[in-house]
Amino acid sequence: MNKTVKSLQAVRARIDALDRELLSKISERARLAKEIGLIKRASNPSPVFYRPEREAAVLRAVREANTGPLDDETVAWLFREIMSACLALEQPLKVAYLGPTGTFTEQAAIRAFGHAATLMAEPGITEVFRAVASGSVDFGVVPIENSTEGSISSTLDALADGDAVICGEVTLRIHQQLMGQGESLASLAGQVSRVVSHAKSLAQCRNWLDTHLPGVERVAVVSNGEAARLAAVEKGTLAIGPSIAAERYGLTILSANIEDTPHNSTRFVVIGREPVPPSGADKTSLVLSTENRPGSLNNLLKPLAEAQISMTRIESRPSRHTAWDYIFFIDIEGHQEDPVVADALAVMRQQASMLRVLGSYPKAAI
Repeated sequence: MNKTVKSLQAVRARIDALDRELLSKISERARLAKEIGLIKRASNPSPVFYRPEREAAVLRAVREANTGPLDDETVAWLFREIMSACLALEQPLKVAYLGPTGTFTEQAAIRAFGHAATLMAEPGITEVFRAVASGSVDFGVVPIENSTEGSISSTLDALADGDAVICGEVTLRIHQQLMGQGESLASLAGQVSRVVSHAKSLAQCRNWLDTHLPGVERVAVVSNGEAARLAAVEKGTLAIGPSIAAERYGLTILSANIEDTPHNSTRFVVIGREPVPPSGADKTSLVLSTENRPGSLNNLLKPLAEAQISMTRIESRPSRHTAWDYIFFIDIEGHQEDPVVADALAVMRQQASMLRVLGSYPKAAI
């Protein structure tokens, strides 16, 4: 046996020993999670098992402690899945998301809650909010804004009109995959009759399609999941969508990351029924309105500037109650329980026609 083989065997033996040690530590963590579940049930008839602020703090700590060679996102993902599996031992979570299966929102829900959560696809954003409000699920995941397409009006309207609380956020890089039946795009030369996808996905890949599939019909369908389903049953039909759609429908990714804008991202929010305590790195979302007179909005927002609270987003929407009357959606840094934020909000409430906190929640940690 030469030295190279001996060296390889020695390294593999060390890996095997580490794997056993890892398994032992993960099992110990799982046993502690079960113990926490028992303690919570004994002390509270309606215990809260999922704590977004706790999980966000753990993931941030993991990223800060990471020294490589795995990157921070990979390490956070590994711990996300460990925590998801351990939480399921306490109480499996039910999470509704904007369906159908095989969409970016399903991908965001998995990113937020891990594979151990029970995911339930709903046909629309309103239905996700309704499922959360009724208590049939613990949380919901819906898109709220895209970096190139702007805000999702249905989500903003549902937040403004309902009682749901924003409990978290997920930001997902939008990579569009061309998928279909076959081994490669070249092997399908002359056989492709149409490309189907959600209208926004088709728009985001327009230049790539013009270059690589000129003259091929493009058909908009209700979702990327539906596009993948059609590609799985129709010869000559290709779909555009997330990689999870190819997994769900048994398709081959024929060309990866075909989006025209490489930095396109979508932000999703996690909605629930109960407010989230501070995590140490939070955001707060507000909806508010003010009188329609010169300088009123500037005066309303002045307490934020005076307290040096960063406003990360502002957008107006028709109030839908009076013609040409508008409400404003605002995101700020900090938690509503932080003294500086609480004081600024108290001053703003005195000046606003309406001000409601939609939720204070941890910044995306994964």
